[in-house]
Amino acid sequence: MEIWNLNLRHLRAVGKIAELGTVNAAAMAVNLSQPAITQALGRLESQLGMPLFERRHDGMIPTQAGEAFAPRIHAALEHVQSPHVTMSRLRALLALAETGSYAGAGQATGLSLPSIHRAVNDLSLALRRPLVVRRGKVVITTEAGTQLAREFRLAKVELETGLSEIDALRGHETRRITIGAMPLSRARVLPRAVARFMRRRPKVKLTIVEGSRVELVEPLRSGTLDVMVGALRDPLIETDLAQHPLFDDMPAFFGRVGHPLAGSDAGPEQLAAYPIVLPPQGAPLRDSCERFFAAAGVPLPAVPIESGSVMMMRQIMLESDIIALLSPDQVTVEVQAGWLCELGRPPKGFHRTIGMTTRGSLRPTEVQREFFEDLAAAAIEEG
Repeated sequence: MEIWNLNLRHLRAVGKIAELGTVNAAAMAVNLSQPAITQALGRLESQLGMPLFERRHDGMIPTQAGEAFAPRIHAALEHVQSPHVTMSRLRALLALAETGSYAGAGQATGLSLPSIHRAVNDLSLALRRPLVVRRGKVVITTEAGTQLAREFRLAKVELETGLSEIDALRGHETRRITIGAMPLSRARVLPRAVARFMRRRPKVKLTIVEGSRVELVEPLRSGTLDVMVGALRDPLIETDLAQHPLFDDMPAFFGRVGHPLAGSDAGPEQLAAYPIVLPPQGAPLRDSCERFFAAAGVPLPAVPIESGSVMMMRQIMLESDIIALLSPDQVTVEVQAGWLCELGRPPKGFHRTIGMTTRGSLRPTEVQREFFEDLAAAAIEEG
């Protein structure tokens, strides 16, 4: 089932039953009558096809499904917060934020344009702040609307996760993990972890989205990605994210086989004589390279090309005397094929830490936790 068939007010009531242990206490907490809450619970259990509680004379005891779903309800409502938010309003604002027009939101949701207009306007009035503004034919969210849409997206992720956990209890595996893969993670650690995981969990769907940190960080923060794997940032700017180190990577300078510095174990003065291709400013590898030359008192080599693509770097190095600072794992195949060779290596202290980045609020599911453990195991093997 889709989350849009759920009722947020009913979910609040069910969450209170799980928290307080009785229908009567929950009714008082959410200002609904006891029969109304009983009816809401019955409807939700009917939608899910599983009981959420055992009815006992001394209260309501969560079933396995209830234990899985109640924390997701609580987490979703933490993102929603306001009692003025209904599922239709949440859906309308999300669709409008993602498509940029009322017509696009209507096509994405199947809702009528008047319904979307009314839902967004009512939400804006209830919260007493403008959520969208029109710029010509395009509708954009205000700062408040953008932040609210992000919270709504995270609430949606929590509820979808809860439903997938219940599906798994019924024997229907619908769970998935979406992974953001930065360049270094794609070399060996992530493929090894994926292989380990899929041997145990062949029915869980893994989606791997490749990109730079700049491209992946916002999808991670908004719930589109579950985890991002790659070089960690020090310091971490985004306060809503959490970093989990896996291993330290020691990069080296590489060039084509036949490069004038090949076989010389070149130092900073020799390396500085050749142009270098580096990732953009702010990337840990770029920072390590700049620190290496600064520590030696040698000016940074010319950087005529900025790129984080190993494929691009490889081709450029093969066609010229340009050099690059890379992890040895990233060019293992090229070195073994006799295309590239190591020219020199920075001393210890110029490493970068590779790890996982997640939302600070992430409550890992069973399968997510298993995958994170496989990443850690793959990192140990790599070390």
